[in-house]
Amino acid sequence: MIMEQINLRSDTYPSHSSFWWNTLKKHGELGAALLSGIIIAFTWITEGIYSPTIESVLYITAFIIGGFAKAKEGIEDSFAEKDVNVELLMIIAAIGAGSIGYWTEGAILIFIFALSGALETYTLNKSESELQSLMEIQPETATILSNGEERIVPAESLSIGDLILVKPGERVPADGVITKGQTSLDQSAITGESIPVIKRIDEEVFAGTLNISGHLTIKMTKRSQDTVFQKIIALVQEAQDQKAPSQLFIEKLEGWYVKIVLIVGALLMVLPHFLLGWTWDETIYRAMVFLVVASPCALVASIMPATLSAISAGARNGILFKGGVHLEQLGSMKAVALDKTGTLTEGSPVVTDVFTRTDIEEKTFIKIVASIERQSTHPLAKAIVDHAGDIIFLEPNDMMDHSGWGVEATIDGISWKVGKLAFLSEEDGFNLFEENYRQLQSSGKTIVLAADNQGIAGIIALKDKVRSESANMVKALKKRGIEPVMLTGDSEQTAKAIAEEVGIRTYYANCLPEDKVTRMKELKEKYQTVGMIGDGINDAPALAASDVGIAMGQGTDVALETADVVLMKNDLGKLTRAVKLSNRLNKIVKQNVIFSISVILILIASNFFQFLTLPLGVLGHEGSTILVILNGLRLLK
Repeated sequence: MIMEQINLRSDTYPSHSSFWWNTLKKHGELGAALLSGIIIAFTWITEGIYSPTIESVLYITAFIIGGFAKAKEGIEDSFAEKDVNVELLMIIAAIGAGSIGYWTEGAILIFIFALSGALETYTLNKSESELQSLMEIQPETATILSNGEERIVPAESLSIGDLILVKPGERVPADGVITKGQTSLDQSAITGESIPVIKRIDEEVFAGTLNISGHLTIKMTKRSQDTVFQKIIALVQEAQDQKAPSQLFIEKLEGWYVKIVLIVGALLMVLPHFLLGWTWDETIYRAMVFLVVASPCALVASIMPATLSAISAGARNGILFKGGVHLEQLGSMKAVALDKTGTLTEGSPVVTDVFTRTDIEEKTFIKIVASIERQSTHPLAKAIVDHAGDIIFLEPNDMMDHSGWGVEATIDGISWKVGKLAFLSEEDGFNLFEENYRQLQSSGKTIVLAADNQGIAGIIALKDKVRSESANMVKALKKRGIEPVMLTGDSEQTAKAIAEEVGIRTYYANCLPEDKVTRMKELKEKYQTVGMIGDGINDAPALAASDVGIAMGQGTDVALETADVVLMKNDLGKLTRAVKLSNRLNKIVKQNVIFSISVILILIASNFFQFLTLPLGVLGHEGSTILVILNGLRLLK
């Protein structure tokens, strides 16, 4: 028992040695760079006090401490890829500077190179820490209710259908539906939404969200590996592993560039002495300066830190990119196709209008129709039942379902028919509602009619509610020069009504999945780079055919897997934020590339005309590398 307590304590409270070891592993490269800098500063300040031999030993120590990590990385990569790289080039330049007596400059080169490498490692670690912080949110245990008793089990052992008890202050261990209780949930880890939301019975909750106020009983609906939370982790990991086209181009260019620099550097050690009459000291010195300033460190660091920063910032705000390529392309979109149901609209219809015969009250009419429709699982039936609210339902008899048309039933001895117009066409009294029917139909609403023994008793109009943010999103896209186009399987009248409501000029109605793909190809011919936003299985082919597929976070698994970008909360407002982030990334990458190339060209020209000293070359070259990395880190905000 004592041993168990000791082991538990050691797991719960890590030892000081493990803390320092983890810190060293995490920040070791930065620590080595700083220690190298301290040794260099000490040697430079005390110059002349110690013998030249001691000074050389101190500088060599600074070389080894600061340059070990990069030298090891460069050698290993060279052997693995059978190619030279920028790390080897810098090590050669530093050793070359020391070999002609410029120990201080060579050591400073190593120090700044190590510091810039540490900054790049920090960016990668920062990106990985975002993922690690997500993984730590997932609870390791869960409290399940079995035969009226509470039992704590590992979260990974939960099964679909388990009843889970979540107390205030605990995180939800699995995706599920609330069967008992009401609470405020902090969903920021999943949706990026900072304000807690109220959750009630029959509403969905996600693993990793924080229960703030009430006791909840949740019925698990998804396996642990299929939760929204796990999808986020998988998508972020996938994004970190994929490189943007610009990054791949730079990496491909790096090998050839380094070879050219080494060849030119070797020639500069000889040719200027014979062709320009330079002394051997000046010739070798200029060759060493060239090796330093021509190295593409800043160019290599122009893209990856910025891309990782942008991916991390997006994940923190509920926008998941599956790779840098999609992040880059999002900013170049000229048009975006939008699905209607579940994307521009809520995906669940609501009752908007009710008209009844003069001899029947609206409340009574709704009560009768809702009592009949309560037996159906159709979305329209559910909307009518929800509209009825908290009432005592009547018990229908002789129910008869006519699939795709309507339903018949008897209530209190009166026969009722509920359904579409074609189902009730033989009933009397339609002329009383014809004008209302035509107006409602022209506004894109779906109409359900109900008839009793005397004929049509009333009509109910329903409409898929447009998301509150849809119109603003469309307006924001147009402002950025992106043309929104709606693709929907709904009728022409419904499509037209929704398009007018949200401000979309171009729309295509009655689209089957294959029609959406055809339209997507047409849009790509017209606009070059086209995105697609959808949430359903029928949207998956168009998502795959687009240049950038964007899925709503609560969409189908097929849509989420096919898409390149996922908006974790069904918030279309995040689309414009994603486009803005992509534009910022592309702008910063362009700034970095232009700046780094300009610095290299200026330094090379200055060296050729003998204006540049080795210390200034080191400062200009490595300083530009640090600046482009810091510029990329701005995207973390």
